[in-house]
Amino acid sequence: MREYKPKDDVQNKSYFSDRFYITPSIPKVDVCQDKIFLDDVELLSSKVKILDKYIQKEHLVIYINPKENINAIEILKNELQYDMLIDISAIDYISSKGGFEIFYEFLSMSKHKRLRLKCFIEEKEELNSVYSLFKMANWSEREMYDMYGVKIINHPNMKRILMPNDWHDHPLRKTYPLHGDEAASWYEVDKIFGKEAREIIGPEIRDAAAIDRYDTTRFARLGHEVPYGTDITDGKEPEHTPLAYQEEGGVKLIKKFKEEDSVTLKERR
Repeated sequence: MREYKPKDDVQNKSYFSDRFYITPSIPKVDVCQDKIFLDDVELLSSKVKILDKYIQKEHLVIYINPKENINAIEILKNELQYDMLIDISAIDYISSKGGFEIFYEFLSMSKHKRLRLKCFIEEKEELNSVYSLFKMANWSEREMYDMYGVKIINHPNMKRILMPNDWHDHPLRKTYPLHGDEAASWYEVDKIFGKEAREIIGPEIRDAAAIDRYDTTRFARLGHEVPYGTDITDGKEPEHTPLAYQEEGGVKLIKKFKEEDSVTLKERR
């Protein structure tokens, strides 16, 4: 059972951190504190060079040279009984270290232990695919390439998996614009209708939270339904459909929203 923490004042706490705030590191425990992990490290270190090792949040964390990822993972699977590869991904450290930290998350069903194998690669350095050892690596490695641009070699089908094949750059890099770049804002318009339709359709709205109630081309106007494409720039709206967030006969326990009772705060509390 999770430890209970009082939530009486949770609404009074700041929901964001200062951008200069550095989160404290999770304490690292010596491997000697766990007999099973200690035995695993001794066997692995006899065949692979271990750069660092420690226990963190009941996980055994091991750093290796990226050139030895295939050898190390083969030993973990066949000799140390880490029979499930749960996840593979990367962390962008290009600005501070010039590359990516790659991690492989393992689970041993027989030992009931978790192990995280890590290595560091330069931005344009190649990394061997582990698909031959774990089939789940197929999609995970493709996603790592698609989102971060990590170069995976010896993969059976290395191409983008989420973004279109001709997409520019890699969306999860820290240098990627939050709302996409120029190509992103026009991608679907250019592909479906052609560049000549840009002035007619307009750029794609990349902010998922942005809703313009007066745009009758792209959005349904809640409570003020008008025919598609109707010009309402003069501000005239039909009054026979009042703004409401619940249909007639909806959930009885929820009080219906009334626009006239709502208050717009001038500043955040």
